[in-house]
Amino acid sequence: MTLYPINAGNFKLDGGAMFGVVPKSLWTRTNPADNNNMIDIAARCLLIEDGNKLTLIDTGMGNKQSDKFYGYYHLWGNDTIDKSLAAHGFNRDDITDVFMTHLHFDHCGGSIQYNKDRTVLEPAFKNAHFWSNKEHWQWATQPNRREKASFLKENIIPMEDCGQLKFTTLPTKGEILKKSALGFDIFFANGHTEKQMIPMIEYKEKTICFMADLLPTVGHLPIPFVMGYDTRPMLTLDEKEKFLNLAADHNYYLFLEHDAHNEIITVQHTEKGVRLKNTYTCKDIFN
Repeated sequence: MTLYPINAGNFKLDGGAMFGVVPKSLWTRTNPADNNNMIDIAARCLLIEDGNKLTLIDTGMGNKQSDKFYGYYHLWGNDTIDKSLAAHGFNRDDITDVFMTHLHFDHCGGSIQYNKDRTVLEPAFKNAHFWSNKEHWQWATQPNRREKASFLKENIIPMEDCGQLKFTTLPTKGEILKKSALGFDIFFANGHTEKQMIPMIEYKEKTICFMADLLPTVGHLPIPFVMGYDTRPMLTLDEKEKFLNLAADHNYYLFLEHDAHNEIITVQHTEKGVRLKNTYTCKDIFN
């Protein structure tokens, strides 16, 4: 097995929204804001090469939305999925599976694109299966009013229409982890959105955890530091505490999708709770 970071692009979000009720004087210590209160955010995806499988976890925002839409998110940098794939010797047609942690636009928007004439929506990875789970799919296709702006039909419905959508198995009562059809374990978290999936990949005697929106950045390590975007923040508190305790107990390596400046971290138990232990680049761990 070989792992590759795939940078789908960078953007900015309001720091207050990213940290909810946490005072700005606290969250700016780890996530400095610009004059408009915006902080740096990455869309760092993960590519898994394992035998004849080439699995991409999450796909970023994509490029099919309007200039007005992207103007809200202040895109910066030159990273794209295509550039990142090419840097590792791959292209979109090589991808066999796209695993989506959840269907918010900044995690799955790159899965669907317009054709050359911009008249028809089509899979951006024509040879890949798209993986979600039944409960989250229902949640996304019949969205609540709070998340409606994050679940965009043009990102989601074409996956089913093209016949390439698959669902991974949900955990049964009492199960903390569930093995996916792609070979890695999944931790399911419901505080941010229903049945968000956190992949846990066994790699060279390490456990690499793709943290998605359960832990967006290093600055979110303290348990009360929860995003304003979470639909059930009290549940996020419990899920974060459970997962971070496991991570500290077992020395998990936490792959941060949204932290623009920290790629992989480990954590440890302290008197103040679970806190940062070490910071690594992807090259440190994957090479």
